Amino acid sequence: MVYVFLAAGFILLIKGADFFVEGSSSIAKRLRVPSLIIGMTIVAMGTSLPECSVSINASIAGSNGLAISNAVGSNIFNLMMVCGFCALFSPLAVDSGTLKKEFPFSMAVSVIMLVLGLAGMALGHMDGIILLIIFIAFLYWMVSSAKKARTSGQQEEDGYEIIPVWKCIFYIAGGAAAIIVGGDVVVDSATKIAHMFKLSDNLIGLTIVAMGTSLPELVTSVVAAKKNEADLAFGNVIGSNIFNVLFVLGIASAISPIGFSMENFIDAVILVAMSIAVWIFSWSKHKIERGEGIVMLLMYAAYMVYICKR
Repeated sequence: MVYVFLAAGFILLIKGADFFVEGSSSIAKRLRVPSLIIGMTIVAMGTSLPECSVSINASIAGSNGLAISNAVGSNIFNLMMVCGFCALFSPLAVDSGTLKKEFPFSMAVSVIMLVLGLAGMALGHMDGIILLIIFIAFLYWMVSSAKKARTSGQQEEDGYEIIPVWKCIFYIAGGAAAIIVGGDVVVDSATKIAHMFKLSDNLIGLTIVAMGTSLPELVTSVVAAKKNEADLAFGNVIGSNIFNVLFVLGIASAISPIGFSMENFIDAVILVAMSIAVWIFSWSKHKIERGEGIVMLLMYAAYMVYICKR
């Protein structure tokens, strides 16, 4: 039954995030918030809500290894698996601005997490507050950039359906409830499975939980790539990765200190190294082609073999 509960928890997380994004996006459109801002904030955050729910629940439950490994594992999955898989459908276009700003920033926040974690071999309350402050500054930067783009005459494309207010409220409330319950179920089930097979919380967080909570990013990005909206697909991944480190780990460690082991350090170093590799892949042509996507998938497969054997 524990596997049934784990699957049910993932379904609640994924569908909950889907409803939350739809309801929030529609409310934002009713308030005349630009689509560009919605895409960079609500969609990226919405697809990362499962990671947020799982990490916060794990932090409250004391499963600290699961909290940090879920965030780091999800980022590696997003970067290598999601981007690599999308590149199989069509070349994954990467905007030059993203390569110069958001992508380097996503690598920088991973390095900041590394430094804070190594400082005391834990992400403590103050570390969490620092990450949250950086996240607020990043949000302000994104909104300001979006407003400047609108002012300069960049055309806006509406991709979000405006639904009735009562339905928006139902979607937001129901989605949030599903995410909270689903996160609690996933943490509880994953921990029980880990104990059954004498596996560490860190390994479970990096594999089953990380992949499961990253399904919204995978679905969103693949659909965007198939519709030839490759820039949206890549932007969703980068935005989600920044959200996972700054907000997810920030709020989880602010609630309860998260232990930072040498395994966490190695995984974080691998995340930074893989980020640099993808940045190099996409720099020359401003896109990730099928061959490079295959290489990224093979790199992720090699990483999976490594963490299962260590």
